[in-house]
Amino acid sequence: MAKSGNVPERYATALFSLAGDKGLLDAVAADLSVLSTLLDQSADFRQLVDSPVLSRAEQAKGIAAIASKAGVTDLTRRFLGTLASNRRLSALASVAVRYKAKLAASRGEHTAQVISAMALRPGQLEALREKLTAKLGGRVTFELKIDPEILGGLIVKIGSRMIDSSVRGRLERIGFAMKGSM
Repeated sequence: MAKSGNVPERYATALFSLAGDKGLLDAVAADLSVLSTLLDQSADFRQLVDSPVLSRAEQAKGIAAIASKAGVTDLTRRFLGTLASNRRLSALASVAVRYKAKLAASRGEHTAQVISAMALRPGQLEALREKLTAKLGGRVTFELKIDPEILGGLIVKIGSRMIDSSVRGRLERIGFAMKGSM
């Protein structure tokens, strides 16, 4: 039996394959972006997706109404119906993330999450993009976040890799090394 942690990956792979066969890769990605935004902004939508109390039929009816109102493609609408009938709507956010990662990988693109203490200037971003492109190959896009608690420097996450050159990270490593030498 498959592990539940693989559920979003399996659904994302299936959706990616179907969307590719129908030439709808970008349209489905746009649909998933709309649905992800709705999940972030609507407590009612999150409750519909996550509620173990609602029946399959209630979830299917609710998700069909939302899909219709959001104007998603027929493929995405049917996919959402499948998630609802299989009691997997709670995996929707994870499926969306994995689908977008598959789309980016198929295009040789990389998304780097960049956390900085303050906003980076365009020249700094371009220098970082050049270094990452040389290291990774392909196009690099950024998800920028500001976290003043890192004090300075950057934290760059690409997939499961992380480069922490933040001042906070350096101080933590020095503190850990000092504890080990005492």
